[in-house]
Amino acid sequence: MLRAFLRTPRATARFRTSRFVQDDDVLLDAPDDRLAPALVAAARGDHGPAADLLARTRQNAEWEHRDRYATRLAAFARSRAEWLEDWRATAPGDPDGLLVALRLTVDRHWDSPARAELLRQVSPSVAAAAESAGPDPVPWRTALDTARGARAPHAEFARLWAQAVRRSPHHYGCHVAALEYLAAASPGAHRECLDFAERAAQDAPEDALVRALPVRAAFACLTAHGGGGAAGAYRARLDGAADRAIALSAALPAADPWPAALRNVLAYVLVRLGRLQDAAEQLRLTGPYVTSFPWDRDADDPLGRFLEVRADVRARVLSGPGATGSGHPGSGHVGRVRSDDH
Repeated sequence: MLRAFLRTPRATARFRTSRFVQDDDVLLDAPDDRLAPALVAAARGDHGPAADLLARTRQNAEWEHRDRYATRLAAFARSRAEWLEDWRATAPGDPDGLLVALRLTVDRHWDSPARAELLRQVSPSVAAAAESAGPDPVPWRTALDTARGARAPHAEFARLWAQAVRRSPHHYGCHVAALEYLAAASPGAHRECLDFAERAAQDAPEDALVRALPVRAAFACLTAHGGGGAAGAYRARLDGAADRAIALSAALPAADPWPAALRNVLAYVLVRLGRLQDAAEQLRLTGPYVTSFPWDRDADDPLGRFLEVRADVRARVLSGPGATGSGHPGSGHVGRVRSDDH
């Protein structure tokens, strides 16, 4: 992360013009130019820049950025929480500090063996905070994640979902939470997951991030237990999901941390589908920016796993068309990408 803070404009320009970034230049979960100063200040114990950043996203209705920044700040607070504790103590009514604090609570409970019980206990406070947040859909994303972890019944989840989409009908984070709830509540419901994602993408504006939701559904299908069967039964729809995400990726800047999350998931899906030429292009476009998800699904070292897959893809592509997936071939895999969810 420190290397990302110190990155120079010249280095950034180099990443955007080179075909492939060298392994030593690759950054894991690097913040963008707006988040980086807030994290640096938080490391010094100063919550002011984080408060200012989230306040701006709330005032300007930048819901996608707000969701991502709150999530990253909460992740940082898991190991260094003093700045957040000071923020909550000095401004207990600040909705931005509360948003990060609740996200942190949910994340901590998520890793507990008693996850469901703990999340049921905090569900009322999470929902109450969302109710008081006005038009902001981001607290509802936290409420949806809480309900999923608490194994809430369908009726309760549907109530929360209705509140979320009423505030922002195309918010990506809320849609991801709903997709993951559907996948967890009905294992093997690949058709339902794809239906939900495709409808959401079809109804969204051209530049909305939720247009990439089908590739998240494809990821869920391919990584579910027995997901290898989904690749055959729903191959055309999985390819369509990847094609839609490729189109969205092409409209976003190359070598930029904001689209990195989309491109990393898309590259993973393309590898699983055997479309190695397309995967190589997404690995080029993502530049130095690697995200832990989805590579942490297959290894404790997501950066190492990404580099391993990237090297395999590049070697297969360079070895000639007979050794790669190009267009819409049959399914394939590179390295040790898992077929089942263990």
